[in-house]
Amino acid sequence: MNEPILKHLAIIMDGNRRWAKKRGLPSLFGHQRGYEKILKVGDWCLERGIKVLTVFAFSTENWNRSKEEVGYLMNLLKTGLTKDIKIMHQKGIRVKMIGRLTQLPKDLQKLCYDSMELTKNNTKATLNIALNYGGQPEIVDAVNQAIASGVKKVDEQSFAKFMYDPAMPLPDLIIRTSGEQRLSGFLLWHSVYSEMYFTKVLWPAFSEHELDKALEDFASRQRRYGK
Repeated sequence: MNEPILKHLAIIMDGNRRWAKKRGLPSLFGHQRGYEKILKVGDWCLERGIKVLTVFAFSTENWNRSKEEVGYLMNLLKTGLTKDIKIMHQKGIRVKMIGRLTQLPKDLQKLCYDSMELTKNNTKATLNIALNYGGQPEIVDAVNQAIASGVKKVDEQSFAKFMYDPAMPLPDLIIRTSGEQRLSGFLLWHSVYSEMYFTKVLWPAFSEHELDKALEDFASRQRRYGK
């Protein structure tokens, strides 16, 4: 039997604050290191031929954190979509955002839409950024869109067209760092047959070796899709 082919990797990047606390550093420093790690993991995925990477950057529940922390995270995102987006574009990466983007600060909204417009024709790989995202909100938004469109009845295929990104392939593998073993609302609709990999490594410490361990584990599994 051939090894499974991984086309879409999704990651719940958990443990930034704990990583910083262990080192006696401010939690904001952990977020900075976590952001830097996304860029490295993106390159590792390119080298391994992974065509789609989806990262959980900011959930709908993250607004409940301190004003200082939320502000810092928003500024990190602005920096990435101002500076690093140019590098991604040069590498041929298409950047897409999924989530309730209209609830973001106006300047960040503009950067999101500008980034998607800039990279829309790139074909080497796709980076999906789940931003102000929640799996339940996505399903609720899809239901409301279906109602607004006048649809009277849906099935799985027709309902999927109302998701934030109907063209996004289902994730083959979802990695969660930091030892937590739950989805926390990440890609609830899309993860119906995703394989899960949990590691105790905190996100800023996630290494190329740890990525390969997850991919090797995935390659050893038999995906039956309910058969």
